[in-house]
Amino acid sequence: MNTPTEQLHPPVLEPGDYTRYKIILGTLGAVVPLLVAILYYFPDTFRIPGAQVKFLPALNAVLNSLTAVCLLAGYYFIRQNDVLKHRAMMGTAFALGAVFLLSYVAYHSQVASTHFGGVGAIRLVYFFLLLTHISLAVVTVGLVLFTLYFALTGQYTKHKRIARWTFPVWLYVSVTGVVVYFMISPYYT
Repeated sequence: MNTPTEQLHPPVLEPGDYTRYKIILGTLGAVVPLLVAILYYFPDTFRIPGAQVKFLPALNAVLNSLTAVCLLAGYYFIRQNDVLKHRAMMGTAFALGAVFLLSYVAYHSQVASTHFGGVGAIRLVYFFLLLTHISLAVVTVGLVLFTLYFALTGQYTKHKRIARWTFPVWLYVSVTGVVVYFMISPYYT
């Protein structure tokens, strides 16, 4: 039986068996963080001599900033029961996140990690933000994919339940990504 919300806002995808989508999403949720880990631990594996990627960290900060704005706007719109604008903002946030991920992978496949040069308390703040950012970024991929899945398949009760976790985690990852960028950018070569 559909809830009133599900009756007012039909699913984007037609009803059916979505098992294969769950498998694809689960696989992506595991593979994406694994790929990033491979890039971190084996930085020369995919290096292309002469690739110009020095502008990508700044682009990534812009993408993270825009993602945060879209997330906040999407939250605002759903609180106003404006589902179409909510969908538009969340779809834009998802697209920005996908572009960010491609840009992040492209950059880290070509450039060795930059080391933070700050000392004292700021160093502790930086590493706390970096550690929480990375840890939560790993789980954000799966959270976002399944939140989107529940929305597209019209499972709005499940969508709402997981979105209560996805939204603050994704927002934190987006905002701390920008903060970490500004903290480490003076140390880029």
